[in-house]
Order: sequence, then structure tokens, then C-alpha cells
Amino acid sequence: MLRIAGVNLPDEKRIEVALTYIYGIGSGTASEILEELSISKQVRTKDLSDIEGNKIRDYVEKKVRVEGELKHEIRSNIKRLKEIGCYRGIRHQKGLPVRGQRTKTNNRTVRGNVRRTMGSGRVKTEKT
Repeated sequence: MLRIAGVNLPDEKRIEVALTYIYGIGSGTASEILEELSISKQVRTKDLSDIEGNKIRDYVEKKVRVEGELKHEIRSNIKRLKEIGCYRGIRHQKGLPVRGQRTKTNNRTVRGNVRRTMGSGRVKTEKT
């Protein structure tokens, strides 16, 4: 089992897909990594040689920002936005959508399933 940046990659998946299990690596980045290291995208993780596995591990650790380091950077960027009091920072503080989505409807994911208008989510009483 190949372990990169503290994540165990699944053995049965193609290496291009398995790399996306690492936080910070999507399908595009995974393709670029394999292209640059000249490793086939079709090979399964379990079929990689030790040399190829080490090549991928070294590349990811040295050139790609992933996992804890990336999460820390994102957290510090959000903290900076809150401190300077910009619009996006205020939206983060209030727990509202940051990127211009409508809030009259369709923001249950960010707010939680909080219903704030009268009648929305009310249980109907039965008529007798």
C-alpha cells in the first residue's frame, strides 16, 4: 500500500484516481504529476514499482502543497479576511455564503437547516 503525505492510497484504483484521495490534489493536478514523472495513468497503485512510488512521493512532498500545510494556509487566509473586515470576511463570520449565491432560498448547506420565515418548515395540523 502506497502512503503519500499521510494518506494511504487504495491499491485497486488507477494511480491517477488514487492520487485524488490526497487533500489538495484533484484530477488535473494528478494528471500533471504523472505526465511530468512519465508514469502511465492506467497503471494500478499496487502495480507501481518502488522507484515509481518514491518518485511520486518525493514530487508531491516537495512541489505540491497538500494536506495540513494547505489547510493551514486556507485557515490563515480566512482569518486575514475576517481581521481586515472585508465583505468576504464578514460573510465568513456570519456563516453565510461567501461567493455571491442567493440567500432567499438555497443556502441551507451553509446555514444549516435553519428555517427563518414564518410557515416554512411548519408541521401541518390535522383538520377535525
